[in-house]
Amino acid sequence: MKKLLLSAILLATTLLSAQETVTISMGTGYENDVYFNLSDQTENTYEAASWDIAFLRENAQSIGIRVNDGIGIQVFEAANNASDFDAIDVSNEANWTPLFNDDTNWDNGAFMQGSATYGWGEYNPVSHHVEGTIVFVLKYTDGTYIKFINEDYFGGYTFKYATWNGTDWVNETTETVSNANNPETRYNYYSLQNNEEVIAEPAVDAWDFVFTKYNTYLDPPGANYIVTGALHNPGVTVAQNEEPSGEGDPNAQEYSEEINTIGYDWKSFNGTGYDVNSDMAYYIKHSENTIYRVTFTNFEGSSTGNITFDMEDVSDILGIENVTNEVSFGMYPNPSQNKKVNIVYDINTFNTAENKIEIYDSNGRNVFSTYVSQSEGFYNKQLDLTPLQNGIYFVAFTNGDNRTTKKLILN
Repeated sequence: MKKLLLSAILLATTLLSAQETVTISMGTGYENDVYFNLSDQTENTYEAASWDIAFLRENAQSIGIRVNDGIGIQVFEAANNASDFDAIDVSNEANWTPLFNDDTNWDNGAFMQGSATYGWGEYNPVSHHVEGTIVFVLKYTDGTYIKFINEDYFGGYTFKYATWNGTDWVNETTETVSNANNPETRYNYYSLQNNEEVIAEPAVDAWDFVFTKYNTYLDPPGANYIVTGALHNPGVTVAQNEEPSGEGDPNAQEYSEEINTIGYDWKSFNGTGYDVNSDMAYYIKHSENTIYRVTFTNFEGSSTGNITFDMEDVSDILGIENVTNEVSFGMYPNPSQNKKVNIVYDINTFNTAENKIEIYDSNGRNVFSTYVSQSEGFYNKQLDLTPLQNGIYFVAFTNGDNRTTKKLILN
């Protein structure tokens, strides 16, 4: 019976709120990073090449440094002693250790892969600072070299860098980027080439995934390559599922925290253009159990950077439960934007027990109550809850002495 009810809700919700088609553009040559928020379909766009290094600033214990590998910057560990900063020799590049951002975890950036305990430095138990011990070299696609050491971390990052001019290291600069800057974002960004702090991401709660270029390991051929795809916000989890029929159950998926779950491989190059696997569905789940289903339908490549996908809110088919062996119910949409909520219930056989729908506010007050049919059949009853204020409510479906309660959000 639960399977039949799920199918019915899938059909009903499709009719109620058809999927929406979205096209975003990264621009020619993928020149922009595009952060997308599913709940209101807003985009935040930033020039991909505006920054070189990103510093995690989420809290006092946050210690993370990433490189902008999407624009081709390579990171090497050139020395494991801070005193060697002045002695770095670019002719020793073959002996340097290449380091890469982890493409499954935002906070395990290339600089965290160094040989020190904290990647780039060691904890000082007296001062409670993390002090830099590793000297890195960043190599740019135009052949530019910049040596870099993060000298200290304590509520912010103090770092030193200089540029190789072909003969000498010049323009040595020391800067501090405070964690107090941009308190709504997870990272602060800095351009070593322009000697300035920049903003390159929106508030952490204003995006679900970002379309960007990033470095990943491909096997075959067994090497790191820059790819174009989507990395998701650490505040959501994502599941992927092959769905040729266009339907799936968000409850049956395995959700992952790995930020490259959407990744790049929903498309493939066919020699002249790109084929898109539109059968692959991605479910993006928020902590409050809002879930969106996304399928990609078109990718135009670097000529335009245009990406098209279909999206729909499938939160409404969450938590279908049996009240008894003979009665089950679900509801949609949830959250409700217009305070119209459909209660869908299935009665397998006639029973004498009364069926009742009740709604309680967060203080336990009964704000709505109605009796519904006891006869066998499938029912879809719409409730108009516009008199109620925005907030969290609890919907109880009672069959005789049996009751099941679900949370409802009215926006």
